[in-house]
Amino acid sequence: MQQDAQFAANLHNRLQPLGFNETATVHLNLTPAALVEHALRNGEGHLTDTGALMADTGKFTGRSPKDRFVVKDENTEKSVWWGDINIPFAPDKFDQLHQKMVAYLADKELYVREAYAGANPDYQLKLRIVNEQAWHNLFCYNMFLRPEEGADTSWTPDFSIICAPGFEADPAVDGTRQPNFAIINFTKKMILIGGTGYAGEMKKGIFGVLNYLLPHERQTLSMHCSANVGKDGDTAIFFGLSGTGKTTLSADPNRGLIGDDEHGWTPDEGIFNFEGGCYAKVIDLSKEKEPEIYDAIRFGSIVENTRFIPGTHTVDYANKSVTENTRTAYPINFIPNAIEPGVADAPKNIFFLTADAFGVIPPISKLDKSHAMYLFMSGYTAKVAGTEMGVTEPQTTFSACFGAVFLPLHPTKYAEMLGQKMDENPDINVWLINTGWTGGSYGTGSRMKLPYTRAMITAALNGQLDDVKFTKHPVFGMMVPGAVPGVPSEILDPRNTWADKDAYDHTANSLAEKFVENFKKYAEFANEEILAGAPRLAVEA
Repeated sequence: MQQDAQFAANLHNRLQPLGFNETATVHLNLTPAALVEHALRNGEGHLTDTGALMADTGKFTGRSPKDRFVVKDENTEKSVWWGDINIPFAPDKFDQLHQKMVAYLADKELYVREAYAGANPDYQLKLRIVNEQAWHNLFCYNMFLRPEEGADTSWTPDFSIICAPGFEADPAVDGTRQPNFAIINFTKKMILIGGTGYAGEMKKGIFGVLNYLLPHERQTLSMHCSANVGKDGDTAIFFGLSGTGKTTLSADPNRGLIGDDEHGWTPDEGIFNFEGGCYAKVIDLSKEKEPEIYDAIRFGSIVENTRFIPGTHTVDYANKSVTENTRTAYPINFIPNAIEPGVADAPKNIFFLTADAFGVIPPISKLDKSHAMYLFMSGYTAKVAGTEMGVTEPQTTFSACFGAVFLPLHPTKYAEMLGQKMDENPDINVWLINTGWTGGSYGTGSRMKLPYTRAMITAALNGQLDDVKFTKHPVFGMMVPGAVPGVPSEILDPRNTWADKDAYDHTANSLAEKFVENFKKYAEFANEEILAGAPRLAVEA
């Protein structure tokens, strides 16, 4: 009984600063096995035949960017990049919602998780997360860094999350847009998430916090990228939006995986993974295409919004009936070549990945500092035309720093830090890789062959392009190699792959115009060196 009393007092000390004075039942730092047991008991999911827990996120099968807010107060008023991405929220409304959430959760069974974000101890956030659902707590166990067994975690957290999918706001009273919300308060060091069961809101909420604190207070570049390291300790990082091949190309059996999504680059200690797990898409997943991810989906892992093959407990990864954004969350040590702790030296090679459906961008090119900063801020890829009547052209997508929706600071801050890193590490190579179309735009040309892309990345990593002759692209200014081992030289210059050279020139100029138009919203904040990386528009007759 004395031990029970001590445990209760311990819990009270942990939760009282978050506003919880009375709670019904609280489970602290349960093991994955216990959390799976609770989730099944609570009707939160089902076990698959590999032992993974299959759970649904409910109405929301992805993040809701328009319902993500940042509290605007004296600490954030002048530092946060306010607008459609960082939507201001009133401090008093935050306090009101906080009190309502605490009251809602007072009689609920709660799951508390204590974890870290950031594999480098000098740049780490101590986290405390309060969950309404057991499977959400398992998600946090998988995705954040786990303290060593027996470690004292009765700390004062650097940031806390309260996540209650069953609690909905009253927009007319609470100041939200809809009943669902995710609100970051940098002064109170707290994230409130309600009305949505999408677990990724917690992961990306902490990413947003690190994207503010590390550059703003610690001179550390936060990055939305994957990272791996070779046997000789040479680090590579990969930036790319969805559909560009970031996960596939960074998963190299000959290189160790540092992390698949979020990293920091310190002033003097290299890079580090923010997370303790991976959150990978599983639509159309197969053992043949992505064996490491496929084999990682076992007991302790989670699969979201998937469905079984009828009459079995086998996941049908081709099933899109709930969403195309089906995912799995698992600890990074479920990947055989994962590096733990996830720290490494500064990168020697940086890859920007784009799937250019216009067929304009070279399959591989080298970037100087100006072009690297400009293209980093542009964050370009293109999606193929949809099935709607009359839609025949690819659609451009620009996302600053390859992750605009997670940036609390202005994109120029991150781009300037990247340029500073290039100055401090003059041996770094920055490459632009086009995994998209060649020989014409989508509908005329063809998709770049994956073996060719892999050969180009391998050649860059191995230094096989160091002595190759490069030619400057006339519109975008990047340097295009004349030869790459294992790759036909005729595909390296995209203009040569087009039957109609005038059509290529016109399309290249048209894409360049889209870059320039997109950049107008950043131009007044960008320095001359960034602006020098802009494409050169031709005056067409």
